[in-house]
Amino acid sequence: MGAQKSIHAGKAKVDLNVDFTHKLCAALMLQPFRDTGSPLSLVIGSLCIKHPNLFGKSEKLDLLWDKGLYDSNVSIAYRKPRPEWLTQQTLFLQHSVSPEVAIHGLPFDNFSRSGSGGVNLCRVSAGLDLSEPAGTNWSSKTSVKFEHVRPMNDNGHSITRDVHGFPVTCSGAHHDSMVVLKQESRFARANDGSFTKLNLQIEQGIPLLSKWLIFNRFKFVASRGLKLGPTFLLTSLTGGSIVGDIAPYQAFAIGGLGSVRGYGEGAVGTGRSCLVANSELILPLNQMCEGAIFMDCGSDLGSGCYVPGDPALRHGKPGSGVGGGCGLRFKFPLGHLQVDYAINAFQQKTVYFGFSNVAS
Repeated sequence: MGAQKSIHAGKAKVDLNVDFTHKLCAALMLQPFRDTGSPLSLVIGSLCIKHPNLFGKSEKLDLLWDKGLYDSNVSIAYRKPRPEWLTQQTLFLQHSVSPEVAIHGLPFDNFSRSGSGGVNLCRVSAGLDLSEPAGTNWSSKTSVKFEHVRPMNDNGHSITRDVHGFPVTCSGAHHDSMVVLKQESRFARANDGSFTKLNLQIEQGIPLLSKWLIFNRFKFVASRGLKLGPTFLLTSLTGGSIVGDIAPYQAFAIGGLGSVRGYGEGAVGTGRSCLVANSELILPLNQMCEGAIFMDCGSDLGSGCYVPGDPALRHGKPGSGVGGGCGLRFKFPLGHLQVDYAINAFQQKTVYFGFSNVAS
């Protein structure tokens, strides 16, 4: 149940999308975080405004607002026209509020679900993206941004400690500030029978002031797809590590739909390092439906105890886990529906729903 509308106002385009269906799926999957009592809390939607010629010289302005059940995000991006062979520049400003379930969430039902731990993150960031001209297979992007992170409780008040009395910021104050230089490189190659993708990310915290965080965070995602007769095999390997200053919310979280299925978000572990492997075999059933058999595994590589406050140990997270199961992939004109049935190492069963809108 939802509505989608595109409106042209002069040279600006407004895309409005309001969706009520996710409320049902989230209510079945997640422990309630808070009860606001407001009818607007039941609405999930997005508002996108794009202006292709802001000052008459082809400057582009994008304004995006997303509202979820318990989170919201507002982002503004401004791009000046440049020749394709030159570095593309984008100025951005972003404000988001979201529950920090992956790190501070409380596992339930043999780690198959994660409920609220009473910690939410309010982030304000501003910076510059520099996208290099794409080569044959490689592309890269460099960004520098200032980020201000303020933890809050479910009532919206600033906090310095979680429910167990441990700090939720690196500084110990009500907020953390940092300047982050990020370099991202991507490799992609594909043909009729296979594809290979590699994503490398390096983030460096620059201490322009003595109280600002200094750290180095590295992450990679390598994936491979291979056609085997009528089936298609997908495999991926994700890993990373962080050294230097670290707040709990910066740790790597393992578990959930995009990680190890069968576990709640971050319910496997949270650490300074991680390694996650995923494999999935796709079997075509008909023109609109595919079947899938998958196996996921992940580990914090014994680094959970090096996260300030050791939230993984306090919440009893195992540190490593294996999940497997089967699923269905439905292709509709308005989007793709994914349903996964997963079992974790504790024999707990979980059903995941995912919907991606591919309509223009």
